[in-house]
Amino acid sequence: MSERDTQFVDHVVSINRVTKVVKGGKNFSFSALVVVGDGAGKVGFGTGKAREVPQAIRKGTEAAKRAMVSVHREGSTIPHEVVGRFGAGRVLLRPASPGTGVIAGGAVRAIMEAAGIGDILTKCIGSTNPHNVVRATFAALGELTTRQAAAALRQPTDGAEVVDDSERLSGPLPEVEV
Repeated sequence: MSERDTQFVDHVVSINRVTKVVKGGKNFSFSALVVVGDGAGKVGFGTGKAREVPQAIRKGTEAAKRAMVSVHREGSTIPHEVVGRFGAGRVLLRPASPGTGVIAGGAVRAIMEAAGIGDILTKCIGSTNPHNVVRATFAALGELTTRQAAAALRQPTDGAEVVDDSERLSGPLPEVEV
């Protein structure tokens, strides 16, 4: 094992026994859903299928390493609240104050620990199928943005007038007829 492989944290989210009925009987195989992260903001997931559990986990780990994405973080939490959707599953991710810890179920907890997010509140709404929950969580993590990126999107582009906060009017609001 090289030094690059040892820096990743991997979590097995679920293992399923799959049966295929054929002419001579039944063929059993195993599918594994694996989450891999570096603990510093990069995380990925993958599925592997094989006749033996260890080979399925190994295939899932390799697929997860190939499909890693970067996650925006602020300290040990996320920048803002976000809801991810996939199929019938929705996952709510909410930032938490330092010291809160990871308040999450099994699949979401594995992703947050692999990504290095230490303080977060989560809730799975709808489907609790591990595959749907993992994909909804990654959809939510993909929607995260930093404060600087959000501010850049809100900047006027074509000479529009910028209102300075210090020039706000004081007193009662003017009456407007509707």
